[in-house]
Amino acid sequence: MSARSNSFTLLAAATALAIAAASGSALAADRVDLSSLNVDGSQQFGRFVLKYRSGSAPRGDVASFNKAIAGAASATSNRLGGGKRAVQLKRLRRTAGGADVVLSSRALSRDEAAALMRQLAADPAVESVSNDIFMVPYFTPNDTNFNQQFGFGAGNGGIRATTAWDVTKGEGTVVAVIDTGVVSHTDLNGNVIAGYDFISGDPPDEGLPPGGFFVANDGDGRDANPADPGNGFDAGQCGPGTAARNSNWHGTHVAGTVAAVTNNTKGVAGTAHAAKIVPVRVLGRCGGYGSDISDAIVWASGGSVPGVPANPNPADVINMSLGGSAPSACPQIYKDAVVDAAARGTIIVVAAGNSNADSLTALDRAGQPVGYTLTNCGTVISVGSVTSSGARSSFSNYGAGVDIAAPGSGILSTSNNGTRGPTTETYLSYDGTSMAAPHVAGVAALVQSVAPTPLTQEQMRTLLKNTARAFPVSPGTKPIGAGIVNAAAAVAAAQGTGNPGAQTYSNDTDANIPDNNATGVSTSITVAGRTGNAPGNAQVTVGIVHTYQGDLIVDLIAPDGSVYNLHSRTGADADNINQTYTVNLSSEALNGTWKLRAADRDAQDTGRIDSWSIKF
Repeated sequence: MSARSNSFTLLAAATALAIAAASGSALAADRVDLSSLNVDGSQQFGRFVLKYRSGSAPRGDVASFNKAIAGAASATSNRLGGGKRAVQLKRLRRTAGGADVVLSSRALSRDEAAALMRQLAADPAVESVSNDIFMVPYFTPNDTNFNQQFGFGAGNGGIRATTAWDVTKGEGTVVAVIDTGVVSHTDLNGNVIAGYDFISGDPPDEGLPPGGFFVANDGDGRDANPADPGNGFDAGQCGPGTAARNSNWHGTHVAGTVAAVTNNTKGVAGTAHAAKIVPVRVLGRCGGYGSDISDAIVWASGGSVPGVPANPNPADVINMSLGGSAPSACPQIYKDAVVDAAARGTIIVVAAGNSNADSLTALDRAGQPVGYTLTNCGTVISVGSVTSSGARSSFSNYGAGVDIAAPGSGILSTSNNGTRGPTTETYLSYDGTSMAAPHVAGVAALVQSVAPTPLTQEQMRTLLKNTARAFPVSPGTKPIGAGIVNAAAAVAAAQGTGNPGAQTYSNDTDANIPDNNATGVSTSITVAGRTGNAPGNAQVTVGIVHTYQGDLIVDLIAPDGSVYNLHSRTGADADNINQTYTVNLSSEALNGTWKLRAADRDAQDTGRIDSWSIKF
């Protein structure tokens, strides 16, 4: 009983102090900057900027300064209950502007810091007091050609990656680039790990394979070497009337957009430049076959392929900047592969195609239906292309089959100077939805690197659409998805912070907690206009004034009635509750009425719900 009696006495003393201080509160309010406690995202505080008025004793004399802050600390300690909650202050140094930096003896919660700041500001000699805001450097790569990469910035066509990089650079994720393989490039090699060449060997005879082409171009069949030998060809080699074409190092260009080595004072940056690239070669001279591509999808996602060793680094994301004319329905061999890959947890991103046609209902020159293959497979995220102005690229396919857009016109990335086989490395600017897709694949890697639990394919599609930026230039009758992919918003939403996740909903209405009453009392917050579920790391901040924590049971009640216990009769030597709880609410819809319930399960001590908030 003694601990309970003491806490009651301390509450009475704190109440008396609060009443005595109230008369000066109006004058002090304009001297204390409580909003500075909200700026840097901290949950604990201990460093403050305090400025006394010119001519005042604390401004001119260190002893007077120390006496003044000691008095404020003592008064605050009394209000907080003393003991382990006592606070001491010391002066660190004076700033150029005449303010002083003050340190507390322990870390303070937001409410404790606010109480201390108010107490300091109660002294008429104080001109201002604020939290000493903690800031971090914004990441801007020093790559020499970064200023030519409009796609990463905040311009009309940019994906806001530079803001996302202050949170994550894709650490711990793997992106498989199913393409032409990669050629050695010093601005890419550091992020490339073991891949595979899935192109089946060309027939040993010198004749054209029945109904097809020689594609391997490396003299062998499937093996563990995904290096790109070049995909150039002579006139007529890829069918009657086809013109000669030089190698384009397509896979290397795509891989660079995903994860070029970044901030190395060289070349270009990559979207998820801390991710690793698994190169998977499926396209050679003239193109590649569906049987090889479908096997590559299965293998890249961690599935088993006969005769091929298991992938030691299953992909979190697969990028396929490939396609072609095919029946509008997805070929079954692809459908089976992408469904299996998605079931294993891999996100699949594909290019929508470059024919300025409807991605689902286009007709070829003979009037036959043309589908752009993978876009029609359903379980994929299909990407259209925009220019630097945010307008639809003139070549980009469009229509209901396209989910989202990304920069695809004038995209600079890693490449090679070789016209047939590789020679020296270089950087080239390409156009195409092939260039747009790896921006989205990189954003998906950024999202997975911060998500409390990895998103499924459909969850990723929904998140990217919900967080997309509106098109600054309307695509009109040729829609290319929900908007332009927004890396910063997508990452923030995956974390449970930012837009749309960083909205804080509060209730500051007092509610008295009945003594020795199991039913207790609740106050509510109504959330509307949101989509989807709450995150796995929602932040619930509780402020309860009470004389004995050991009596209290505190619960968060979701809109569907589910109960999440936050506090259950612990802290027998403590009184008030001022704490932020992290709660997994991923199974709960955001919209609806959320309640905070507090019940007192023993006699004698009383209190109230002072305030609470939920952030998601």
